[in-house]
Order: sequence, then structure tokens, then C-alpha cells
Amino acid sequence: MPEEDYVFTPASQLMQVNEIETLAKIFVAEGVNKIRLTGGEPLVRKDAADIILALSKLPVQLTLTTNGTRIHEFVDVLEQANVRSLNISLDTLHAEKFQLVTRRNQFDIVTKNIQLLLQKNFHVKINVVVMNGLNDNEINDFIEWTKDTPVHVRFIEFMPFSGNRWTSNKLFTMQQILEVIGEKYSYIRLEDEKHDTAKKYSIPGHAGTFAVISTMSANFCGDCNRMRLTADGKMKNCLFSKDETDLLTALRSGKEIVPLIQQSIRSKAKELGGQFTTDFEHLHAEDIHNRSMITIG
Repeated sequence: MPEEDYVFTPASQLMQVNEIETLAKIFVAEGVNKIRLTGGEPLVRKDAADIILALSKLPVQLTLTTNGTRIHEFVDVLEQANVRSLNISLDTLHAEKFQLVTRRNQFDIVTKNIQLLLQKNFHVKINVVVMNGLNDNEINDFIEWTKDTPVHVRFIEFMPFSGNRWTSNKLFTMQQILEVIGEKYSYIRLEDEKHDTAKKYSIPGHAGTFAVISTMSANFCGDCNRMRLTADGKMKNCLFSKDETDLLTALRSGKEIVPLIQQSIRSKAKELGGQFTTDFEHLHAEDIHNRSMITIG
């Protein structure tokens, strides 16, 4: 969550509901079959329900990544929009550490909302960014949670973005994560789906599953087909790309959008936005030219 003095983007610079819908229709016509609303926190927008319902009319799988604090206010809208899968960002299972990380005393709200989603038969994925010295000692606590609870826990390697105080010694790699889990549990690798970014596993007898997203130590760039559209209408062909394509200004100016999308895709770097490699030990925060994750989505 942002600091208290975080400066939000003026509403006039953000995509409006009709503009989101228009651009989404263009992407769908070009072959996109899945749309995920992310953030920041997508449910803080006053028109969040309108956006969800508008996108639900398109022939796509609509999903959402949220911090979980407002799920109880939107669960009826999500059901109406046939959103059946949600990702909840939750880096710790301890209330005190949650408040330290998020600067919010909302741990109970988030966990209650996760239970609400499970009661209503949503597919719940838990996004856990693992950081050395912060929550790496909770990895098996999350795994134990999957024993009786049908959640899918996704352990995500810490990644460098503007403002997140990246240092390589905070990175806890996929190999380290699996070693920790393997000390206590026997796990089975599950089959990958096309364009998967996560390597999925199951533990015999557990109701839930887990996965690891190894962006830094074993990237999946060669098979990644994801594109991002920021809240202010900039297209990014990679999470780490410093270059952006301004679709919102083009839309408001009446320009053709498809050629801009195609050019952005053609200019995609071979790996990791062209900014760095898996030699992350020599990567410094000042070498990264990108937005903060909260403004990328």
C-alpha cells in the first residue's frame, strides 16, 4: 500500500470507464482472451463496479488481483460479472508483520474476505512476495495453510522496481523456496499450461496447491504473452520495460490504436524488458528505469 503522502494521478489523466471498455474491445479483437484488473488496488476506484461489469460483457476470462480489503463490498458485483478467480496479495500470516509491511491494520479484514470468497466457491490464489529476512521463515506456514484450505499459494521472487528498495540480498530464489518446502513436505510438479508464468506443485493429501514465479532466477520471457495497460493508458509490452506506448492520448485524439499495439509488441525485448539479465547479483536499484509496481499494475 502507498505511503500516506502518496500523490495520486489526477482523474483527468486516468482512463474512464468508456475508454477502458473501448481499448479492451480493441485488444480482444486482436486476440486477447484474458483480462486481469490489478493495481495499486483496483477496488479503490469509485467506478470499479462499472469497470468490472463493462468488461464482463466481453468474451474473455475476467480476473482480479486485489489486496483483499474491500472484497466484502464487491462480492455481489464479482458474482454478477462471473468473476470466479481472484488473486489476493498477502505476504505474511502474522498480523503484526502485516501492519509493518502494509502500514495498515487490516489483516483481519483480509483473512475474513479470503474465507468469504472460499465460502462462495471462488478460486482463490494467494500472491506471496518472498523476501530474504522478512517472510522467508513463513514459507511452510503458507504451505501448511493449503493442507485443509483449497487456496493456491504463489510464491513470487522479489523483483526490482522504482521505489521498492531493491537489493539482490533480499531475493529468495525459487531453488531456495523449494528447498525450504522440501525439508518438510514431498511435492509433485504439475503440468504447465500454455504461457504459464508459474511453476505449479501439489502435495499429496493437501486441499490446496502452490506455485513459484521465478522471474529473477529462471525467467519465462520466451513464452510470456502478457501485455500491461496502466491506469493512465500506457501500454507496456513487458513488466520491466522502460518504454511505454500512449494509447489513451491516441484514443482521445482519434488515432488508430491497432498499429500502436502491434508496434509495441514488435519492439519487445528478448528478456526482462532489455534492462537486466538473470545475473541479478550485480543489479543495483539505480540501474532500473521503470515505474513503481503500484503505478504499473
